[in-house]
Amino acid sequence: MGSGISGLEEKLPPSFADIEAAARRLAGVAHRTPCVTSRMLDQLLGAHVVLKAEGFQRMGAFKFRGAYNAISQLSGEQRELGVLTASSGNHAQAVALAASLLGTRATILMPSDAPVSKRVATEGYGGRVIEYERYVDDRERLLAELAGELGAAVVHPYDDPRVIAGAGTCALELAQDAGPLETVVVPVGGGGLLSGSAISLRAVSRATRIVGVEPEASPDTQRSLRAGTRVTVPISPSIADGQLLATPGEITFGVIASLVDEVVTVTDAEIVDAMRLLFERVKLVVEPSGASAFAAVLAGRVEGDSVGVILSGANVSAERFSELVVGSYSGFGRG
Repeated sequence: MGSGISGLEEKLPPSFADIEAAARRLAGVAHRTPCVTSRMLDQLLGAHVVLKAEGFQRMGAFKFRGAYNAISQLSGEQRELGVLTASSGNHAQAVALAASLLGTRATILMPSDAPVSKRVATEGYGGRVIEYERYVDDRERLLAELAGELGAAVVHPYDDPRVIAGAGTCALELAQDAGPLETVVVPVGGGGLLSGSAISLRAVSRATRIVGVEPEASPDTQRSLRAGTRVTVPISPSIADGQLLATPGEITFGVIASLVDEVVTVTDAEIVDAMRLLFERVKLVVEPSGASAFAAVLAGRVEGDSVGVILSGANVSAERFSELVVGSYSGFGRG
C-alpha cells in the first residue's frame, strides 16, 4: 500500500530488540510519561493500581511513539514525497507532529465524525486533512488510492512493525518504572498498543497477565480471538472513537492471539464513569478511548493484586469532556 513503510517484507511483527531500538530513537524526543498511583484507587479497587498517563506524551497520546519511530526510519527520498495515514485523530496528530519534526509533510485521511478538536490539532501540526465517511467508505481502498496518487509512504495507524515497536515502548517504561505487576490492562483498537505492549511485557515480565479492552460497540478483537481467526464485526456508534474498527490488524492480531491472555469489553457508560473518577479523584483528564482500560478495572472485569493500566490519551475538548461527564454519573464501584 503505497511506498515506504508498508510492504510484504514488513509483515512480521517487531522483536523486543526492535522495541529497545525504538526506545533509543525516542529518547530525548518523546516524553517518558509518569506512572501515577493513588491510595484512594487502591482502597476502592482492592489492588495496587499504577496508571501510565500517556496524556502527558507529546500531542497528548501514545501514538507519537509509533509515528516518530516509523517516520524517522524513512530515507531522505521517501521524506521528500511525504507521508500518508488514516486516523480518527490521535494517530493523525502524531503523524503530523512527527512529520514536522523530521522535515516532511503529512496527509491525513480522517473520518468526518472525528472530534473537531482532533482535526484542528492535526492541522495545527501542519497536517493536510482529507475526510471520508467512517460507516460507508472503504478506508483501506481510499488510503491505497491516495498513496498511489501522492507517492507518499503510508504510516499505518497500527499494522506496521515500526509503529508497533514505538507503541511497545510505553509498556516497557511501565514495567521499568513500576516494577513487576500481576496484570497490565491496555486499550485495543487496531491493536498496535496492545501487541507492542505484549511483546515488551513478555520479554521483561513473563508472569504478568495481559488484558486488552475494547468498546462493546466494536468487539472485533474479542470475537476474533474466540473464532481463532480475524473476523469482521459491524461497528456501532461509541464515544470511544479511537477504538472503532471492524477488523483487527493482520500483524497485531497474530501477536495478540499468541501473547495476550484476554480481551474484555466496556460500555460507554462505564467509560464515562472512569473518566469522571480519574478527573475528580486522581486529577487526570483522559479521553474516552484512553479511559477504556481503566473502565474495565473499575467495572470489575480485571483481576489482580497489582494492576498496571495504560491511559492511552487525553485529547478531548473541554466542551466534550463536560458534555460526557456532567449528568452521566452512575456511581463508582465494581460491577
